[in-house]
Amino acid sequence: MIRILYIGNKLTKHGYTSTSIDTLGVFLEREGFKIYYASSKKSKFLRIIDMIGKTIKYRNKIDFVLIDTYSTLNFWYTFIISQLCRVLNIKYIPKLHGGDLPRRIKRNPFYSNLIFNNSFINIAPSNYLYEAFYKNGYTNLVYIPNTIELQNYPFIKREVIVPKLLWVRSFSKIYNPIMAIKVLVELKKEYPNATLCMIGPKKDESYIASVRFAKKNKVEVNFTGKLSKFEWINLSNSSNIFLNTTHFDNTPISVIEAMALGIPVVSTKVGGIPFLLEHEKNALLVSDNDVEDMTTQIKKLLKNPEQTNIIVENARETVNNFDWEIVKLKWIELLKVHNK
Repeated sequence: MIRILYIGNKLTKHGYTSTSIDTLGVFLEREGFKIYYASSKKSKFLRIIDMIGKTIKYRNKIDFVLIDTYSTLNFWYTFIISQLCRVLNIKYIPKLHGGDLPRRIKRNPFYSNLIFNNSFINIAPSNYLYEAFYKNGYTNLVYIPNTIELQNYPFIKREVIVPKLLWVRSFSKIYNPIMAIKVLVELKKEYPNATLCMIGPKKDESYIASVRFAKKNKVEVNFTGKLSKFEWINLSNSSNIFLNTTHFDNTPISVIEAMALGIPVVSTKVGGIPFLLEHEKNALLVSDNDVEDMTTQIKKLLKNPEQTNIIVENARETVNNFDWEIVKLKWIELLKVHNK
């Protein structure tokens, strides 16, 4: 049995959105891997202490350390744990996340080289990050996409007559939630019955700003807070357009999930999004923070049902490649074959 210490932000019990450590970890356990986790500590300081402690504790019991690697402050726990793994002679695997990682490796080349040039392998879950890392000289790369269990996402063909918008993300500045409400305000000028449901936990002051903006502009928004996967999939049945308003992105699972459910996606074309979505083929794309164009693209969906149906069908075909039954073969090959 292969044993893995999975390092990441396992914070769902504190009300945060689930991340790769919550989903991929469970998937790997089902395939017979033994997974240890660090960390579910809410405090960043206690979390890094727990990560260090468990790396030392399990050093003689594990074959790999798998590290969720982000572009923001959490980049530094990857640096600390990766260098500890080098000292302890443990094979470590950074799993790359975050649409801003390409800029991070340019801003901090010394620390990035210490991490990514000494890893066992680096996992790029998008062609966007694969290309960015390869161009910066990191050739020990393998592409393994983010994954969902496609069977859990019922594909429903929806009538797109009145805009019923759905937004699913943490309320964080980088995801630009207020843009979705601005789009709703514009749509209501032509479609007074347009609605918006926003699903996700509060991460920073952007939640309060969004609520205040909606009240100021006298539009009703359904702020649900954090929901379980099952709850928000059920709620999605009453929606017919999915909005992705982020400033930075990689390959967001929420977008993949919307595509699997048959909800047409309108997204900003930032970071790795153009590597996942193609304008007028499997989604509609707009520039960052372009409220006017996002409103225009939504109206296209409403006024061109045949094109909308084609986009939805193409999107479903795209996400077939993200099904766990396919993706797991790449993980098994990487971990089992290379552990011999």
